[in-house]
Amino acid sequence: MTSPSVKDLPDWFREGYGNVWLPYTQMQTAEDALPVVGTEGVTLELADGTKLIDGVASWWTACHGYNNPRMQEQMIAQVKNMSHVMLGGLLHEGAATLARRLADLLPGDLNHVFFSESGSVSVEIALKMAVQYWMNKGETGHQRFVCFQSGYHGDTTAAMSVSNSGGDLENEGGMHKAFSGFLQQQFLRPLPETPTEMAEFDAFLAAHKDDIAGVVMEPLIQGAGGMKFHGADILAEISASCARHDVLLILDEIFTGFGRTGTMFACEQAGITPDIICLGKALTAGTVAMAATVATDKVYGAFLSDDPDKAFMHGPTYMANPLACAAANASLDIFRDEPVLEQVKRIEGHLNQSLEQFRELPGVVDVRVKGAVGVIQMKEIKDPAAMRARFAREGVWIRPLGDVIYLTPSFTIESHELAALTQAIDKVLNSAD
Repeated sequence: MTSPSVKDLPDWFREGYGNVWLPYTQMQTAEDALPVVGTEGVTLELADGTKLIDGVASWWTACHGYNNPRMQEQMIAQVKNMSHVMLGGLLHEGAATLARRLADLLPGDLNHVFFSESGSVSVEIALKMAVQYWMNKGETGHQRFVCFQSGYHGDTTAAMSVSNSGGDLENEGGMHKAFSGFLQQQFLRPLPETPTEMAEFDAFLAAHKDDIAGVVMEPLIQGAGGMKFHGADILAEISASCARHDVLLILDEIFTGFGRTGTMFACEQAGITPDIICLGKALTAGTVAMAATVATDKVYGAFLSDDPDKAFMHGPTYMANPLACAAANASLDIFRDEPVLEQVKRIEGHLNQSLEQFRELPGVVDVRVKGAVGVIQMKEIKDPAAMRARFAREGVWIRPLGDVIYLTPSFTIESHELAALTQAIDKVLNSAD
């Protein structure tokens, strides 16, 4: 396909585009976004009838594909009955059921679910929980967090402070560099991968534990920071170090949760239970905005008191929105009733085989696969927007991230659709222009 001309664009696009501020986009120089008019299965339909196979599942949210009939049925029934009710002083069945189901699915005693509307906010909530946990216990200090190079936890203020997407340990680089002087300074560390580095990390926690509110990390895959992988053994050792020094461990499973890495939650592969876990994105399978911050009995217990000042003073307006709860419960029904994790295993096998061909291409640094995540690490991608347009002309929606080309497809994707994605990558990487 070619970029649509102005006369080919629908009226709603031409009349409204100038009023929309797009994410991560320099609006003065960016090419127009593509006008989407419909979705079905794993495809996006554009205004001119072109269909693109979505290789990233709308930022890895649409785990069961688009327009899943089981989800639609439950969401339609919910919106006819009750689209929203505040959670302040009220409770509805969908929220109670979803909280119980999440507690049953999560490892250990992660039993206490605080709902919100976005992953970034769920991280903000986790950070606030951790700081107040220590305050409620009567321990001073504990105001800073340990976070890791290449980590990404969202674009809200505190979430930015524990992120290092695209930056390094020596400078203020990365996507949030404009705010470096505004953000609280945290303890930014390299992710320990060798025994020596792990010993150094353990020593750091021992030396600073009285200042640390918690350790924040993405388990197994650092997503938006470059799709960087680490082993379950590393996660287990970090967890053990936190336990040894009485430091809270916060796991951000907004990307990795709900089957993406091959298990329902990535932390299962390390056999650990964090003190707080953040969930989002695929929680509602790409239908409605929703997130959750789930705490263990230990963390929750620090907020129980006759003193009202020890309550957790946070309350997103749309938390536990009934429509979002219906979507999340419908998604969990699909995980319960259908072989979803087998679908992930099939995708992993396909990606392992099909992406390997790119390893020897000029400019390719690495190829790696974990669950339904496939990554081609490039030496550099000079013009990601131009590459994205090339992919669209090949009939696929793939959005390069920094120096990586990645695939995070819906779990329902068929083998021929996966093949179409890798064939498009082959054409683009082997193209002379």
